[in-house]
Amino acid sequence: MSFPGNIYLLSFVGALLATAGSLPLWRAWCERTGHVDDPGHRKIHHTPVPLAGGLAVFTGLALVVLGGVAAVGLELLHPDAVDRLGYGLGKRAPQLVAIFGGAFGMVLLGWWDDRHELRPAVKFAGQLAVALLVAASGVRITLFVPSLLFSYVTTVLWILTVTNALNFNDNMNGLCGGLGLIGTGWIAWHAAAHGQYLVASLALLAAGALAGFLPFNFPRASVFLGDAGSHLVGYLLAVLAILPHFYSTRQEEPSRLAVLNPLLILAVPLLDLASVVWLRTRARRPFWIGDTNHFSHRLVRAGLSKQQAVLVLWLVAFFGGAVTLAW
Repeated sequence: MSFPGNIYLLSFVGALLATAGSLPLWRAWCERTGHVDDPGHRKIHHTPVPLAGGLAVFTGLALVVLGGVAAVGLELLHPDAVDRLGYGLGKRAPQLVAIFGGAFGMVLLGWWDDRHELRPAVKFAGQLAVALLVAASGVRITLFVPSLLFSYVTTVLWILTVTNALNFNDNMNGLCGGLGLIGTGWIAWHAAAHGQYLVASLALLAAGALAGFLPFNFPRASVFLGDAGSHLVGYLLAVLAILPHFYSTRQEEPSRLAVLNPLLILAVPLLDLASVVWLRTRARRPFWIGDTNHFSHRLVRAGLSKQQAVLVLWLVAFFGGAVTLAW
């Protein structure tokens, strides 16, 4: 790997430390302002829990990104890293601004939902606006189809689907954050293996931020992600899954099946989403109204503890990503 590996390490560790360091501050702020998740129907906790996770994860991302841009501008890194990152940042500046602007938009939308429980149509409209912003910036799915309309529609549907899949999977301690960490880890591996250093750095940045959050949320939770966090995790996975060139004619014996990698890496949340939507629709209930038919709930009903159910789903997600190594 020609790109300086210490940049990857700095991305991961920097985001981890920034998230873990800011989380107690956000937790105190949430407790002081009443931004907490109260016990209630379908809730697994018995006392109010601060909704500080998403705010801390975004803080970890933002601090490292700003620090990285400053380090490149002041040439504080390895010369090769400065040249390559500077080139990548300059070339992809509009897309990066849209990506991080979209991340902020998702956090703001989720935070507002946590505070006021937005109507589904309003929340969907906010998600749609962010997805369109990202697609308009040039971050789009093509799937070998030379159609701009197809690219826009596919990209928007993908971002909406993955965002809501992770939002739906924020139902047990550690589940959403752990699936996010595993997903971003596999995306980073593929990007780094194919020399896509900027994408790999971004994915490791997200993985590090989630790693900094998880000890506060699993196995016992002193904070929750909240809708701000689950929206952010889903959005980051959706966008990061679009960025790598899983298929390239420059690879030896390229396989078009490689475009299926994101589906395998995100198989657990996507299949869970499909399952609960099908069950709710069949029961003639609105699919956006929560219940206890998620994979995690079914595993608990089968006899596992909540922690064991989460670990099983983490393991399945990890091996789903491992299958992508086949091509």
